[in-house]
Amino acid sequence: MNTPFYSRRELLARAGGGFGMLAFASMLEAAKNPFSPKVPMQVGGKAKSIIWIFTNGGPSQVDTWDYKPELAKRDGQTLEGFDPKTGFFPGAVGGMMKSPFEFKQHGQSGTWCSDLFPKTAMHVDKMCFIHSCWTGSNNHSPALFMMNTGTTRMGYPCVGSWVNYGLGSESDSLPSFVVMSDPLNRGLPKGSAANWGAGFLPSVYQGTWLKPSGAPIDNLAVPASLTPQRQRAQLDLLARLNRQALSGSAIESELNARIESFELAYRMQTSAPEAFDVKSEPEHIQKLYGVNEKHCGHFASQCLTARRMVERGVRFIQLYSGGMENQQSWDGHKDILGNHRGFANESDQPVAALISDLEQRGLLDQTLIVWGGEFGRLPIAQKGDQPGRDHNPHAFTVWMCGGGVKGGYHHGETDEIGFKAAIDKVSVHDLHATILAAAGLDHERLTFKFQGLDQRLTGVENPKVVKAVFA
Repeated sequence: MNTPFYSRRELLARAGGGFGMLAFASMLEAAKNPFSPKVPMQVGGKAKSIIWIFTNGGPSQVDTWDYKPELAKRDGQTLEGFDPKTGFFPGAVGGMMKSPFEFKQHGQSGTWCSDLFPKTAMHVDKMCFIHSCWTGSNNHSPALFMMNTGTTRMGYPCVGSWVNYGLGSESDSLPSFVVMSDPLNRGLPKGSAANWGAGFLPSVYQGTWLKPSGAPIDNLAVPASLTPQRQRAQLDLLARLNRQALSGSAIESELNARIESFELAYRMQTSAPEAFDVKSEPEHIQKLYGVNEKHCGHFASQCLTARRMVERGVRFIQLYSGGMENQQSWDGHKDILGNHRGFANESDQPVAALISDLEQRGLLDQTLIVWGGEFGRLPIAQKGDQPGRDHNPHAFTVWMCGGGVKGGYHHGETDEIGFKAAIDKVSVHDLHATILAAAGLDHERLTFKFQGLDQRLTGVENPKVVKAVFA
């Protein structure tokens, strides 16, 4: 039986303008267009867009945002009872190692921050820190999948896909989910596109990867032989033939989604080139981000693009700081000093500028910024000529900013040397539930039927929203 079509006005009239009927109207519209904006599931979510700055490789919590003076006192000592298999290189275990970076307090909140982030540290009173995050894998690929999709296996929908499935897009001429990887030929994160795939959700919800060089999206330029009128006629004919052939079939909704993706691509040919043109920004904005600076210009352009995406209604933007292999990312197995100094130098000014720019435009309250990697690093040294730190799944720090979170707030604690989350522990599923809540999505109700089960991002282990982080 076909679903009757009612206009939004008719639906509201029938329901007396009720909130529940508005949600129903949103569902009917989504069946026709998977990108149409949907009503949030719950009151209180302020984030209309999410920018996730993924510090690929696993930054060290004890060298960035989790100050541990006790670690300095015990520098060089053996960590009694330590299981060498905790990290990835059990044969290279050294003694405890103090941070090579200097920590100072910043802001009215007195937040401790290492000297890696002098510009971002100026915003600590707007930032919310979760120091007690933990995960279940000490290997990059499964840990990346866990942080992105809620499971250590590939083939599952990522956070961005779930957000767009639940909320739709505010833009009708740009992708609703955009991914930007390392632009310096250092590779994609391990697992590549599976980190931003839609899994068993309809494929239209997967992330759109922007190429780090050249045209960001293939085939945006219209062939000279194809006039707008001719292209429009081709799309209309294709849509009409497809709908005639498959009307009433079980795959009609998937077909509608595919047709809408063609229509979106058509609209992007005029809107996307303008949206990606950071050089059209005023000189003082380019300078704020550091677009023309050698040490950070590549990441500055991506952060500025993220702000332009938010302005244009893009729902979810993910930026990867760092590439694939070891020293090509925040994966500081050796020379933690040089490794982290280099990647912080690339990202500190652009990230600080992003916060300032969103705030001055009145967009920070409705944009959630998330910063963090797939796991943390051990407080002990990994032996070598220039010592580094091995992987640590037991503790890492994630910070958020904007989107309704408390500024200058610190949630949870690690033990005295930063080895394990100790107080108010936050699992990856807890973190995902919290991010969804910031966007007005209930992680328990955001489900999709697959293989006979109501699947969800946060699994079945009874995760909890970290309510304390919200203002």
